Amino acid sequence: MNPLRAAATAEVVSLVILFTNVFTVHWPAVSSLIGPIHGCCYLLVVILTARTVQAATNTKLLALIPAIGGLLVLRRLNTVASSN
Repeated sequence: MNPLRAAATAEVVSLVILFTNVFTVHWPAVSSLIGPIHGCCYLLVVILTARTVQAATNTKLLALIPAIGGLLVLRRLNTVASSN
């Protein structure tokens, strides 16, 4: 699996877990475990996108959008790759 795809997926899944926890049982242990994981996945998406050679500047800026930036980057990269 592509590392960018894995990081983007983990970012979204961890956010869903965080929101589910906050709106249901609100266990502090879940927040303290998943919160840093979500933050690391977000940073990993930004770094991996910045290191991607074929990514244009506006694609790299998409990675800065929290929660869905990684998925938007993957969509943009797939669109560029399929048009070539």
